[in-house]
Amino acid sequence: MNHQLQKFLESTDFIRAVKVTLAAATPVILFSYLDMFSTGFTVALGALFTFISDIPGNLRHRINGMLISNFIAAGSTIIISIATISGWIFYPLFLGLIFFLSLIAVYGHRATLVSFSGLIAMSLALGHNYTGQVLLEHVLLMLCGGFFYLGVSMVFYFIRPFRYGELQMAECIMLTSRYLKLRGRLWDEKTDIKKITRELLDLQIELNEIHEKLRETLIRNRTRGGSSNRNRRLLIAHIELVEILELAMATSFDYEKLYQAFHHYPYVLNAYRNLVYNLSSLLSQLGQSVEKNKKYTAADIAPYKDLQKFKKSIDRFRQEIEVTDEEDTEEVLALVNMFNYVEKQVEKIKVVERSFTNLTPSRQELKRKDPELEKLLTPQHYSLITITQNLSFSSTIFRHALRLTITIFVGFIIGNLLTIQNTYWILLTIVVIMRPGYGLTKKRSFNRTLGTLMGGVIAFGIISVIHNVTVLGILAMSCMVLGFSFSQRNYSIAATFVTLYVIFVYGMLTPNVHDVILYRITDTLIGTTLAFTANHFLWPSWEFRNLPGFLENSIKATRDYIREISNYYNLKGEVPLSYRLARKHAFIEIGNLMASFQRMTQEPKSQQKQLGELYELVVLNHTLLSSAASLGAFIQSRQTTKASETFNAIAEAIIQNLDNAIRQLSESPKQGEEDIETENQLNLRFTELKEIRERELKALGNAKGEDFKFRMEEAQLVIEHLIGLTNLSENINKAVGKIEKKEKTAGILRF
Repeated sequence: MNHQLQKFLESTDFIRAVKVTLAAATPVILFSYLDMFSTGFTVALGALFTFISDIPGNLRHRINGMLISNFIAAGSTIIISIATISGWIFYPLFLGLIFFLSLIAVYGHRATLVSFSGLIAMSLALGHNYTGQVLLEHVLLMLCGGFFYLGVSMVFYFIRPFRYGELQMAECIMLTSRYLKLRGRLWDEKTDIKKITRELLDLQIELNEIHEKLRETLIRNRTRGGSSNRNRRLLIAHIELVEILELAMATSFDYEKLYQAFHHYPYVLNAYRNLVYNLSSLLSQLGQSVEKNKKYTAADIAPYKDLQKFKKSIDRFRQEIEVTDEEDTEEVLALVNMFNYVEKQVEKIKVVERSFTNLTPSRQELKRKDPELEKLLTPQHYSLITITQNLSFSSTIFRHALRLTITIFVGFIIGNLLTIQNTYWILLTIVVIMRPGYGLTKKRSFNRTLGTLMGGVIAFGIISVIHNVTVLGILAMSCMVLGFSFSQRNYSIAATFVTLYVIFVYGMLTPNVHDVILYRITDTLIGTTLAFTANHFLWPSWEFRNLPGFLENSIKATRDYIREISNYYNLKGEVPLSYRLARKHAFIEIGNLMASFQRMTQEPKSQQKQLGELYELVVLNHTLLSSAASLGAFIQSRQTTKASETFNAIAEAIIQNLDNAIRQLSESPKQGEEDIETENQLNLRFTELKEIRERELKALGNAKGEDFKFRMEEAQLVIEHLIGLTNLSENINKAVGKIEKKEKTAGILRF
């Protein structure tokens, strides 16, 4: 319990909540003593608008985001205030502003929060009529509040500049630990393979997100502000964790076949599983140490002893099936390959361990790890072209902007017709709840309604008993901290505390607070109903229409990764930057694909078109990526011979299979394309490949000894990888073709 509390108090969400509460409460308290509560409240609003876009990341982007939020909120307030006294011009300005602010979201997550800040400010401005000098003073006070929050945020940052990176690193380490453990569980015959596969896919999404955050924070800190020892340690640990994940993905098998092969030799499965479990435990302990900000001491786990136990189990298995040293079976080769992978994992985990001891990584070590790290960052473009390219119904953001504009306008009209006391509460509810996707809007609508009702009931009970303004003020501040702390963790709890906070504030200002509770609940119900209805009927963005695009991107990214692996096998040497970029994109796109599928499962059953077939494709793509990672890890883990023409021909056939699947998805089949080798031709190549390699090696005069055996093992393992990749690429091609045919027959969507 104490650990969970400490973790919560150390979390980024809690620190952000403390910052905004401090920045908002301070001016209210100070100005209240001067009988200028409204002035302090306006300054607090400015702090709140600026806080919205203060998400972790690169320092320059954070500052720019907060400044833009501050000015966007001020500008929105000015436009709405002027429009309300301008007669007929109000409606075009009102609608145009909503649409423009909503469209800003095309520039990414931080821009979405800047947009959100502007929409909140616009909604609140409708609740007051500011004109002339009063408007100017109001806006200046808002700007001051924004700058005050920016100052508070920077003070927190410079007190512990690396803490966010360390917390993200701790989460990355523990997620990687969990991923390893799930992989280990697949070596248990009693495990539910489908369930573990789904958990691995979900975990891939989280790992992709955390890797991107770490790249953004650590690499930009290095390129813009130099490379401190602590930043170097975190960066080296991050690079190794990405490669540990690649090695973990490389341990992909036909597990039913694995269980059959070792059913009578359970000690083999147990030895590997125990080894992986211990590695997972080691990483977990390291992650907890980083999270608690405590000095790390080496865990009481001996991975090298576990490695030797696994090796002994392989030797025992070889003896029991009476395999000669000259020619290992397919099962023995697979185990030897697994040993090589996990040995590399142990080495990389040890590097991560050393990154958090007193040993200081050198600049040369980091340079050797990756000389052009900044090229791994995802580029960000803020040109006007991005906006113009999204001005069509094919854009999800455009449809969302149009939907949000109409919904807010309808909410505004309903509020005025029903003479509701605080119409802007309806608009705030719509802005907070509505998202481009149906599933998330539905979930937030439910949580918002539940949280508001719970908050209203609790507040009614407290207000009925407590009337002391000081006590209500303390309760309001506490609820504000908790409300913002839970906003990303549990939205229903967050909505409960935010409702309590709002009602306590009104309880300090007005005697008829019970009416406020009733209005709050009524406005929330109206807003959630409008938001949910609009997302269902106004140009809904059903995920089955978007998922094929994510599927195409994932296949493309994995194809490029396989091409880079093939190039590396041909060229040898250091792992090039292009290889790492291709791997990064492949990991990201499989995560995006799974996230899209998850959103689809949250939508109405009638909109879950071909759910089973699409899930099969998601799993096939993940398995293909795992198999590609396996081949890549194999090539990196040992000195390999020159790639043969046959290898290149089969690799090209795999790539062509994926190209064909991509063409089917994009509906742009090319005529005159060279024929992909038939299945019989490929099978012939597979059977010939080992013989060809054997003849090639004999011609070099290495027909005997360990070196010849080592090279023949390489040939056999490469063949196994190629067979797996070929089968998967063909299955993906066929699966896409079946869905394509069904969709064309039904005429319900364009792939």
